[in-house]
Amino acid sequence: MHTYDASHIWLYHERLSAIPEEMGATLEYAACSPNIKERRDYSCALFDAQGRLIAQAAHIPVHLGAMPSLMAYLLPRFEWREGDMVLTNDPYHAGTHLPDWTLVAPVFVEGDLAGFVASRAHHADTGGSTPGSMPLASEIYEEGLRIPPVKLMDSGVLNEALVEFILHNVRTPDERWGDLMAQIGANRVGVRRLQELLQSEGREAWGARIEMLMDYSEQLTRAALQQIPPGEYEFTDYLDDDGRGNRDLPIRVRVVAPSVEPGTVRFDFTGSAPQTEGGLNAPEAVTRAACYYVVRCLLPDDTPTNDGCWRPIEVVAPPGTIVNAQLPAAVAGGNVETSQRLVDALLGALAQALPDAIPAASQGTMNNILFGGYDPTRNRPFVYYETLAGGAGAHPDADGASAIHTHMTNTRNTPIEAIESAYPVRVLEYRIAERTGGAGQRRGGDGIVRSYQFLTETTVTLLTERRRRAPYGLQGGKPGKRGQNLLHIDGEVDAELGKGVIRVPAGAVLTIRTPGGGGWGR
Repeated sequence: MHTYDASHIWLYHERLSAIPEEMGATLEYAACSPNIKERRDYSCALFDAQGRLIAQAAHIPVHLGAMPSLMAYLLPRFEWREGDMVLTNDPYHAGTHLPDWTLVAPVFVEGDLAGFVASRAHHADTGGSTPGSMPLASEIYEEGLRIPPVKLMDSGVLNEALVEFILHNVRTPDERWGDLMAQIGANRVGVRRLQELLQSEGREAWGARIEMLMDYSEQLTRAALQQIPPGEYEFTDYLDDDGRGNRDLPIRVRVVAPSVEPGTVRFDFTGSAPQTEGGLNAPEAVTRAACYYVVRCLLPDDTPTNDGCWRPIEVVAPPGTIVNAQLPAAVAGGNVETSQRLVDALLGALAQALPDAIPAASQGTMNNILFGGYDPTRNRPFVYYETLAGGAGAHPDADGASAIHTHMTNTRNTPIEAIESAYPVRVLEYRIAERTGGAGQRRGGDGIVRSYQFLTETTVTLLTERRRRAPYGLQGGKPGKRGQNLLHIDGEVDAELGKGVIRVPAGAVLTIRTPGGGGWGR
């Protein structure tokens, strides 16, 4: 086993990871939509010429963990040239769901392919049957425009016919165009910065350092996995429903820490629910992202995140199940809701092996709210998307945090001022939902309450979980309180639902209370 100078390793890592961080800042500042500009629903990363992850920004785990699978798919399918950029959102080719548009650009140094930069951003609308493109669909064709990998830029020349085709199939073309141009700008920054780094330091020297970085990360990962006692640890958690009448959908995982090969782990999801009629089906890339995220949580904070971290991990996700959906299954909710339940199941299994290291369940949902319609005061269509914070699970050493995005999401909240200035909506209430965290020696974090009043007729989509099944506590801690969504029309409760699409009149009020985290310890 090699020994490494950790200070030099960290310096190399910081120089590389600064590039996707700058890409992200560029994307945020240049974007048009509040979803990207305010919530930061985007991710950026660097890959070497073989498509291996070499650095990423501290962005969104479900985006970043799925990108390596996409790079493996894309690399052999194009004759890459300087100035190219390939666009795709196809969940069946290692995407996540249709609103996440990924843009990949090659990096050439002195005429040779040296690596790639990539940005993935959630576009607030990509067509489909409902505003926001996350309907309660039964097939992916209802969810919006599915873009196969195609060159948006060919040797630096914009594919204007492709852009026109895309913008003709979305509800808010000006906003989509602005956000897509922001992604192009972010990728150009990443290409330029990586070229400058490799030219100043020399490609051979940096190639050797990147290999050392990945080997170092692999070494740290194997050391962390060796702390799991050899054995098999099983856990089953359930999704509330798929929005189309199918309830209690199991996510079953068996975590195998083999004694014959210490420092490795296998996550086996055999026995999970078959892919379902509703849109909670997760592509395999999303399932892998959840596994990678959980392992990354076991590593020291200063571990460089790259391909080396994933080498000791095996994922078994049977095709045709809710954790490895096959065409034409709908997948909009698999990325946002099933990914969270995957983490809950994985942590539940690992808590048996590492009881003093694993937290109780966090809120276990992203509380997706989407709404859209026509704004008569601005004389234009509008579409809005947001995920809402909730309670974090308590840890053996601390209470859970309140009003926070957890696990597979890592976005900000959207400020009230940003919502009210851009959309015909008024936010009536926004506060912590006190005492929604589970009791215990360490208390779970509290969720939030957010109330929206719609000022014009609006189509609202809700895609939320943990409305029927509460986030679990651990080691005797109590579960967190379940979430609740209430729609009031003319002052009366009109509906209480976890998932649904509803057309509401002007003046209707939707109040969402998000779940609390589970408690830890008696």
